Parts: sequence; structure tokens; C-alpha cells
Amino acid sequence: MRRANLTRGLGSLVLAGVLAGTAVPAGAVSGVNGSAARCSADTGPYQWQLEKRLGLRQDGRMSPADCLAVQKLQRRLGITPANGYPDLRTYRMLLVDDVKRNPNARKRCPVRAYRVTCVDLSRQILWVQKGSKVVFAPVPVRSGRPGLETRTGWQRVYQKNRTFFSTLYANAPMPYAQFFNGGQALHGTYKDLFVSGSGGCVNLYVKDAARLFRLLGVGDRLYVFGRKPVPRALPHAADRREAVEDALVAEGFGSHGVPVGQD
Repeated sequence: MRRANLTRGLGSLVLAGVLAGTAVPAGAVSGVNGSAARCSADTGPYQWQLEKRLGLRQDGRMSPADCLAVQKLQRRLGITPANGYPDLRTYRMLLVDDVKRNPNARKRCPVRAYRVTCVDLSRQILWVQKGSKVVFAPVPVRSGRPGLETRTGWQRVYQKNRTFFSTLYANAPMPYAQFFNGGQALHGTYKDLFVSGSGGCVNLYVKDAARLFRLLGVGDRLYVFGRKPVPRALPHAADRREAVEDALVAEGFGSHGVPVGQD
């Protein structure tokens, strides 16, 4: 009885706030609407893309159903915070997840009896295969920016450093570095993978770089292929340039900006 009275009391409080034109904090209604009340994200930059991918109503505006669906997706992909906000990271991680079963469907990375680390610059992903078996599932990466592109073709790991600091870029940390061509290496970064580009290295989330460090040894082979998509005419505004670059990366998955999971 006390629970019912409390629920009715909260409902009256919310209704009174609505009638008075007063904003009601989401936390105030958590006892009434359950999980829906805990998911109160705003409309995000990848709202429409995620609505389409998740089979939601495509209106480009956040709804409680949209928020819960995105939140559920984020939890499945291990994204934190899982707050239901349709941001760039959620969208790009979904693109990677879409191809995890068969990242080499287009047969761009050579199949060998030994381990090959495949670095797909076009889609900005990396995976490791041995024969036709994927032994390290695809993860997102950040390759070199224009003018400092990651070198393509066959490469070989020739040096490994668990802790390393760049002598070229103001002692920038390069955790779990595995060098494959001059100063270029596979390594973790604490920066945003989906913004701009590296100085030529292949950046990974630190946790992914650590797993890859444990898997590969000196002498392991890499095959770097494709080309990081960049607009032919770069807009002046940095945020606009990055948005265009990201759209082109998404198109590299064959979806023209909306993943369809065909790879």
C-alpha cells in the first residue's frame, strides 16, 4: 500500500510539473517508468543512422524507444557509458561489429598458413587471421593523416616495447608498441580514435593494443592495404572535415553511411 501511494504521489508530482511548464528531472520518475526513465539521452549526431540500423522509426529525433534500443546496443558492444546517446563511437563500433564474422569477405587481405595482421585503411579496422580463421576479431583503428599516411604493403614486426614514448611527438605515450616500418607502429592511444589521424602509426584502443601485443611476436607479418578516405576538397572547419571523413569511412563498409551487415 505504501508503494502504491508513493507511485501515485510521484505521478501527481510529474503531472503537476508538466501542467506548470516545469522541467522534471529524469531521476524523479525512475520509480514510475522503470528503465525508460533511466534512459533520457538527447538526439545525437548519428540518430538517423542508428534508427535505420536498429529498425526504429526513422525521424531523426530521440524517443524513449530509441534511447533504450541504443542503450541495449551499447551494452552489447561494451561501450561505456551505455547512456543511449547515438554518438560517433557507437555508430563506428557497430560498423566494426557488423563485419566481425567475416572481415575478409572481399578477399583484400592475403590468406596464408601463418598469422597475418590485416590493416584495412579504407574501413579503418584491423584483424588477425591464420589461414581463413580469424584469430583476433576486427577492432577500430586510426591510421595516418594526409601527408603522414601509414605505409601499405607487406610489413613485419621488428621491435616490441610494452612502454614507449615518441621521440618525434613530444614524448607522446605509445603503450604496447609493435614497430613494423621505420617509426610506424601498432600501438595504443588515449586519444579519440575517430578524430583526425595519427602521424603514420596504427592507433588502437589501449585494451586492444594490449591483447594484440600478447598475440604477436617479432617477425609476425602485417599486410596494410586500402586508403584512408579523405574528402578531395577539405572544408576549412575541422569538425566539418572530420564529419565528412567519417562518412567516407562508413561508406567503405558498403553502406553509404548506413551499415547493412553484408560483409
